[in-house]
Amino acid sequence: MSGRPNILVIMADQLNPAFLPAYGHAVAKTPNLDRLAEAGVVFERAYCNSPLCAPSRASFMTGLLPSQTGVYDNAAPMGADIPTFAHVLRGQGYHTVLSGKMHFAGPDQLHGFDERLTTDIYPADFEWTPDWTRPDERPSWYHNMSSVTEAGTCVRSNQLDFDDEVVFQAVRKLFGIARGDDDPPFCMVVALTHPHDPFAIPARYYDLFRDEDVDLPALGADDVEADPHSARLRHVYAVGEGVVTDEDVRRARRAYLGAIAYVDAQAGLVLDALEQAGLAEDTIVVFTADHGEMLGERGLWYKMNFFEGSARVPLVVRGPGVPPGRVEASVSLVDLLPSFAELAGTAPALPVEGRSLVPHLQGGEGPDGVVAEYLAEGTVHPAVMIRRERWKFVHAPPDPDQLYDLDADPREVRNLAAVPEHAAVCAAFRSEIGRRWDLPALKEAVLRSQARRRQVASALRRGRPVAWDHQPAPDAHRTYVRNHMTLDAIEARARFPRVVPPAGTPTREQT
Repeated sequence: MSGRPNILVIMADQLNPAFLPAYGHAVAKTPNLDRLAEAGVVFERAYCNSPLCAPSRASFMTGLLPSQTGVYDNAAPMGADIPTFAHVLRGQGYHTVLSGKMHFAGPDQLHGFDERLTTDIYPADFEWTPDWTRPDERPSWYHNMSSVTEAGTCVRSNQLDFDDEVVFQAVRKLFGIARGDDDPPFCMVVALTHPHDPFAIPARYYDLFRDEDVDLPALGADDVEADPHSARLRHVYAVGEGVVTDEDVRRARRAYLGAIAYVDAQAGLVLDALEQAGLAEDTIVVFTADHGEMLGERGLWYKMNFFEGSARVPLVVRGPGVPPGRVEASVSLVDLLPSFAELAGTAPALPVEGRSLVPHLQGGEGPDGVVAEYLAEGTVHPAVMIRRERWKFVHAPPDPDQLYDLDADPREVRNLAAVPEHAAVCAAFRSEIGRRWDLPALKEAVLRSQARRRQVASALRRGRPVAWDHQPAPDAHRTYVRNHMTLDAIEARARFPRVVPPAGTPTREQT
């Protein structure tokens, strides 16, 4: 792989890869992502590093775990002094652009990006801070089951308004880059909020599927061993006996498939623009998501746990010097920062948790193994996961450990942690966890962070609030046609591809 390629990341939100044809789903309709997968490398076992939006995205950006970034939950700020891949690439001369969601809390809303083309769909303040000291209370901002019981079609939604703008701005920017006079490499992240709940999507996507095509979950809550964390999650989003019917579940899953079809259509618009702008041959394209979606499996919804539906993500990479293939090694989002750095011809200046995936992209042997953390709502103590080779081990004292052999038991039905013949495997994982984490100290750090943020949030409700939400500020004086511009020059610069007028053609002057 030679040269410094452009990097384009398309990130979905809450997308379980099991619902993509590239990962074996028989009903989903994603022709654009299918073509991307056929031409690129598909990572079969890619994971997030925390199954919640903001912590996962911070790990994606920094190559670090939540315990290292301090982004424990959806209202925890990341320090402006923590380098992201936007900083790393910008330092190498890349132009770095974000269009869409990244769920940055706090006053730094760029974290290394040269520019953000949109605001975020979610707030940047501290109001969504969990409180581990009051586990029985359900704040109003917690998930509930209305996303499922009210699932179906819509004409418009908050999420459609957002994602339509995200893609419009991204496409416009790609052509702006192509029309530019200078030619730095770019890194652009296009971050959508679909197929995140609520499960509502226009009929043209919903009607791509029939009720009879949509399976109900393979496992219900009574089909698997009860575990304390799953019970806490059911309390968090208030699902109880009789709250959700089979009809609700089928509508939600059908709308989810429709939302994935919408994501595919939006990705297609971005990929078409990349091609039409003449940038595709020099661009590495990455498609991924921040975490998955349980969608009723095991009686669970949304994310916030380490089961495959929640923790696994799609990861597809296509570009120059990347032969098509499939990778079975376990990798995660923290591996993208060192990968992007290597593609740009540099390396992270500071240690990171992730390891470069470039060896995998070149058809060789690369890293295998994932570590992850969960430190947010629905728990009262840190939970950690190690995924390596055939094993997944989850440790969250005082909960019972969980050990799954995913080669033999991909649905995670049988917890092997208490099986005597696997005692040595469990002991080795516990020893590794003891070396990696000081979990009592981490719990205290999370509790202190929560207490600080609750106090700040309470104070900022009084007086005159100053919002941290990103406010894009386009310069209208340099947009379209203005009187300081020569009309012929601006029209020629804006047209793509450019047309060279015949010699002697008179120019137009503005009146």
